[in-house]
Amino acid sequence: MGRSQETFNKKEVRNKKEKKRKEKEKKKLARKDGEKKGSLDDMIAYVDENGMLTSTPPDPTKKKKVIKAEDIEIGVPSRAREEIDPIRKGTVAFFNESKGYGFIKDSETKESVFVHVNNVLEEIKEGNLVSFEVEMGQKGPTAVKVKLFK
Repeated sequence: MGRSQETFNKKEVRNKKEKKRKEKEKKKLARKDGEKKGSLDDMIAYVDENGMLTSTPPDPTKKKKVIKAEDIEIGVPSRAREEIDPIRKGTVAFFNESKGYGFIKDSETKESVFVHVNNVLEEIKEGNLVSFEVEMGQKGPTAVKVKLFK
């Protein structure tokens, strides 16, 4: 008797293809049977007044809010700065005498304000209590007319 020309690997590949074909046929039949279950109404989603997705349609009797186009702000809202007293007080948080700059921590707003040696009227050191005025510099608020607070 002669040996089969088909190797073990070829038989394995043929069996896998046959198995895959049968699974595909089963899925196809299952899809045909289940077509009538899902409808378009099950797939529709609605958006409520808060912008959330829901499965229930909106109530047409509910009163709608009227929004004026002028009330809509696009972008970052501008911050209104209220300048009560132009002369402020703060402590010198950092000052480098060799480089000629430092930072003052404002006692009211707790913000750090840049200070340059050209804007200092008296000699200051770290930890000193100073009075100063704030102006907008090239990169943000800058302290000017800085002097020791007595």
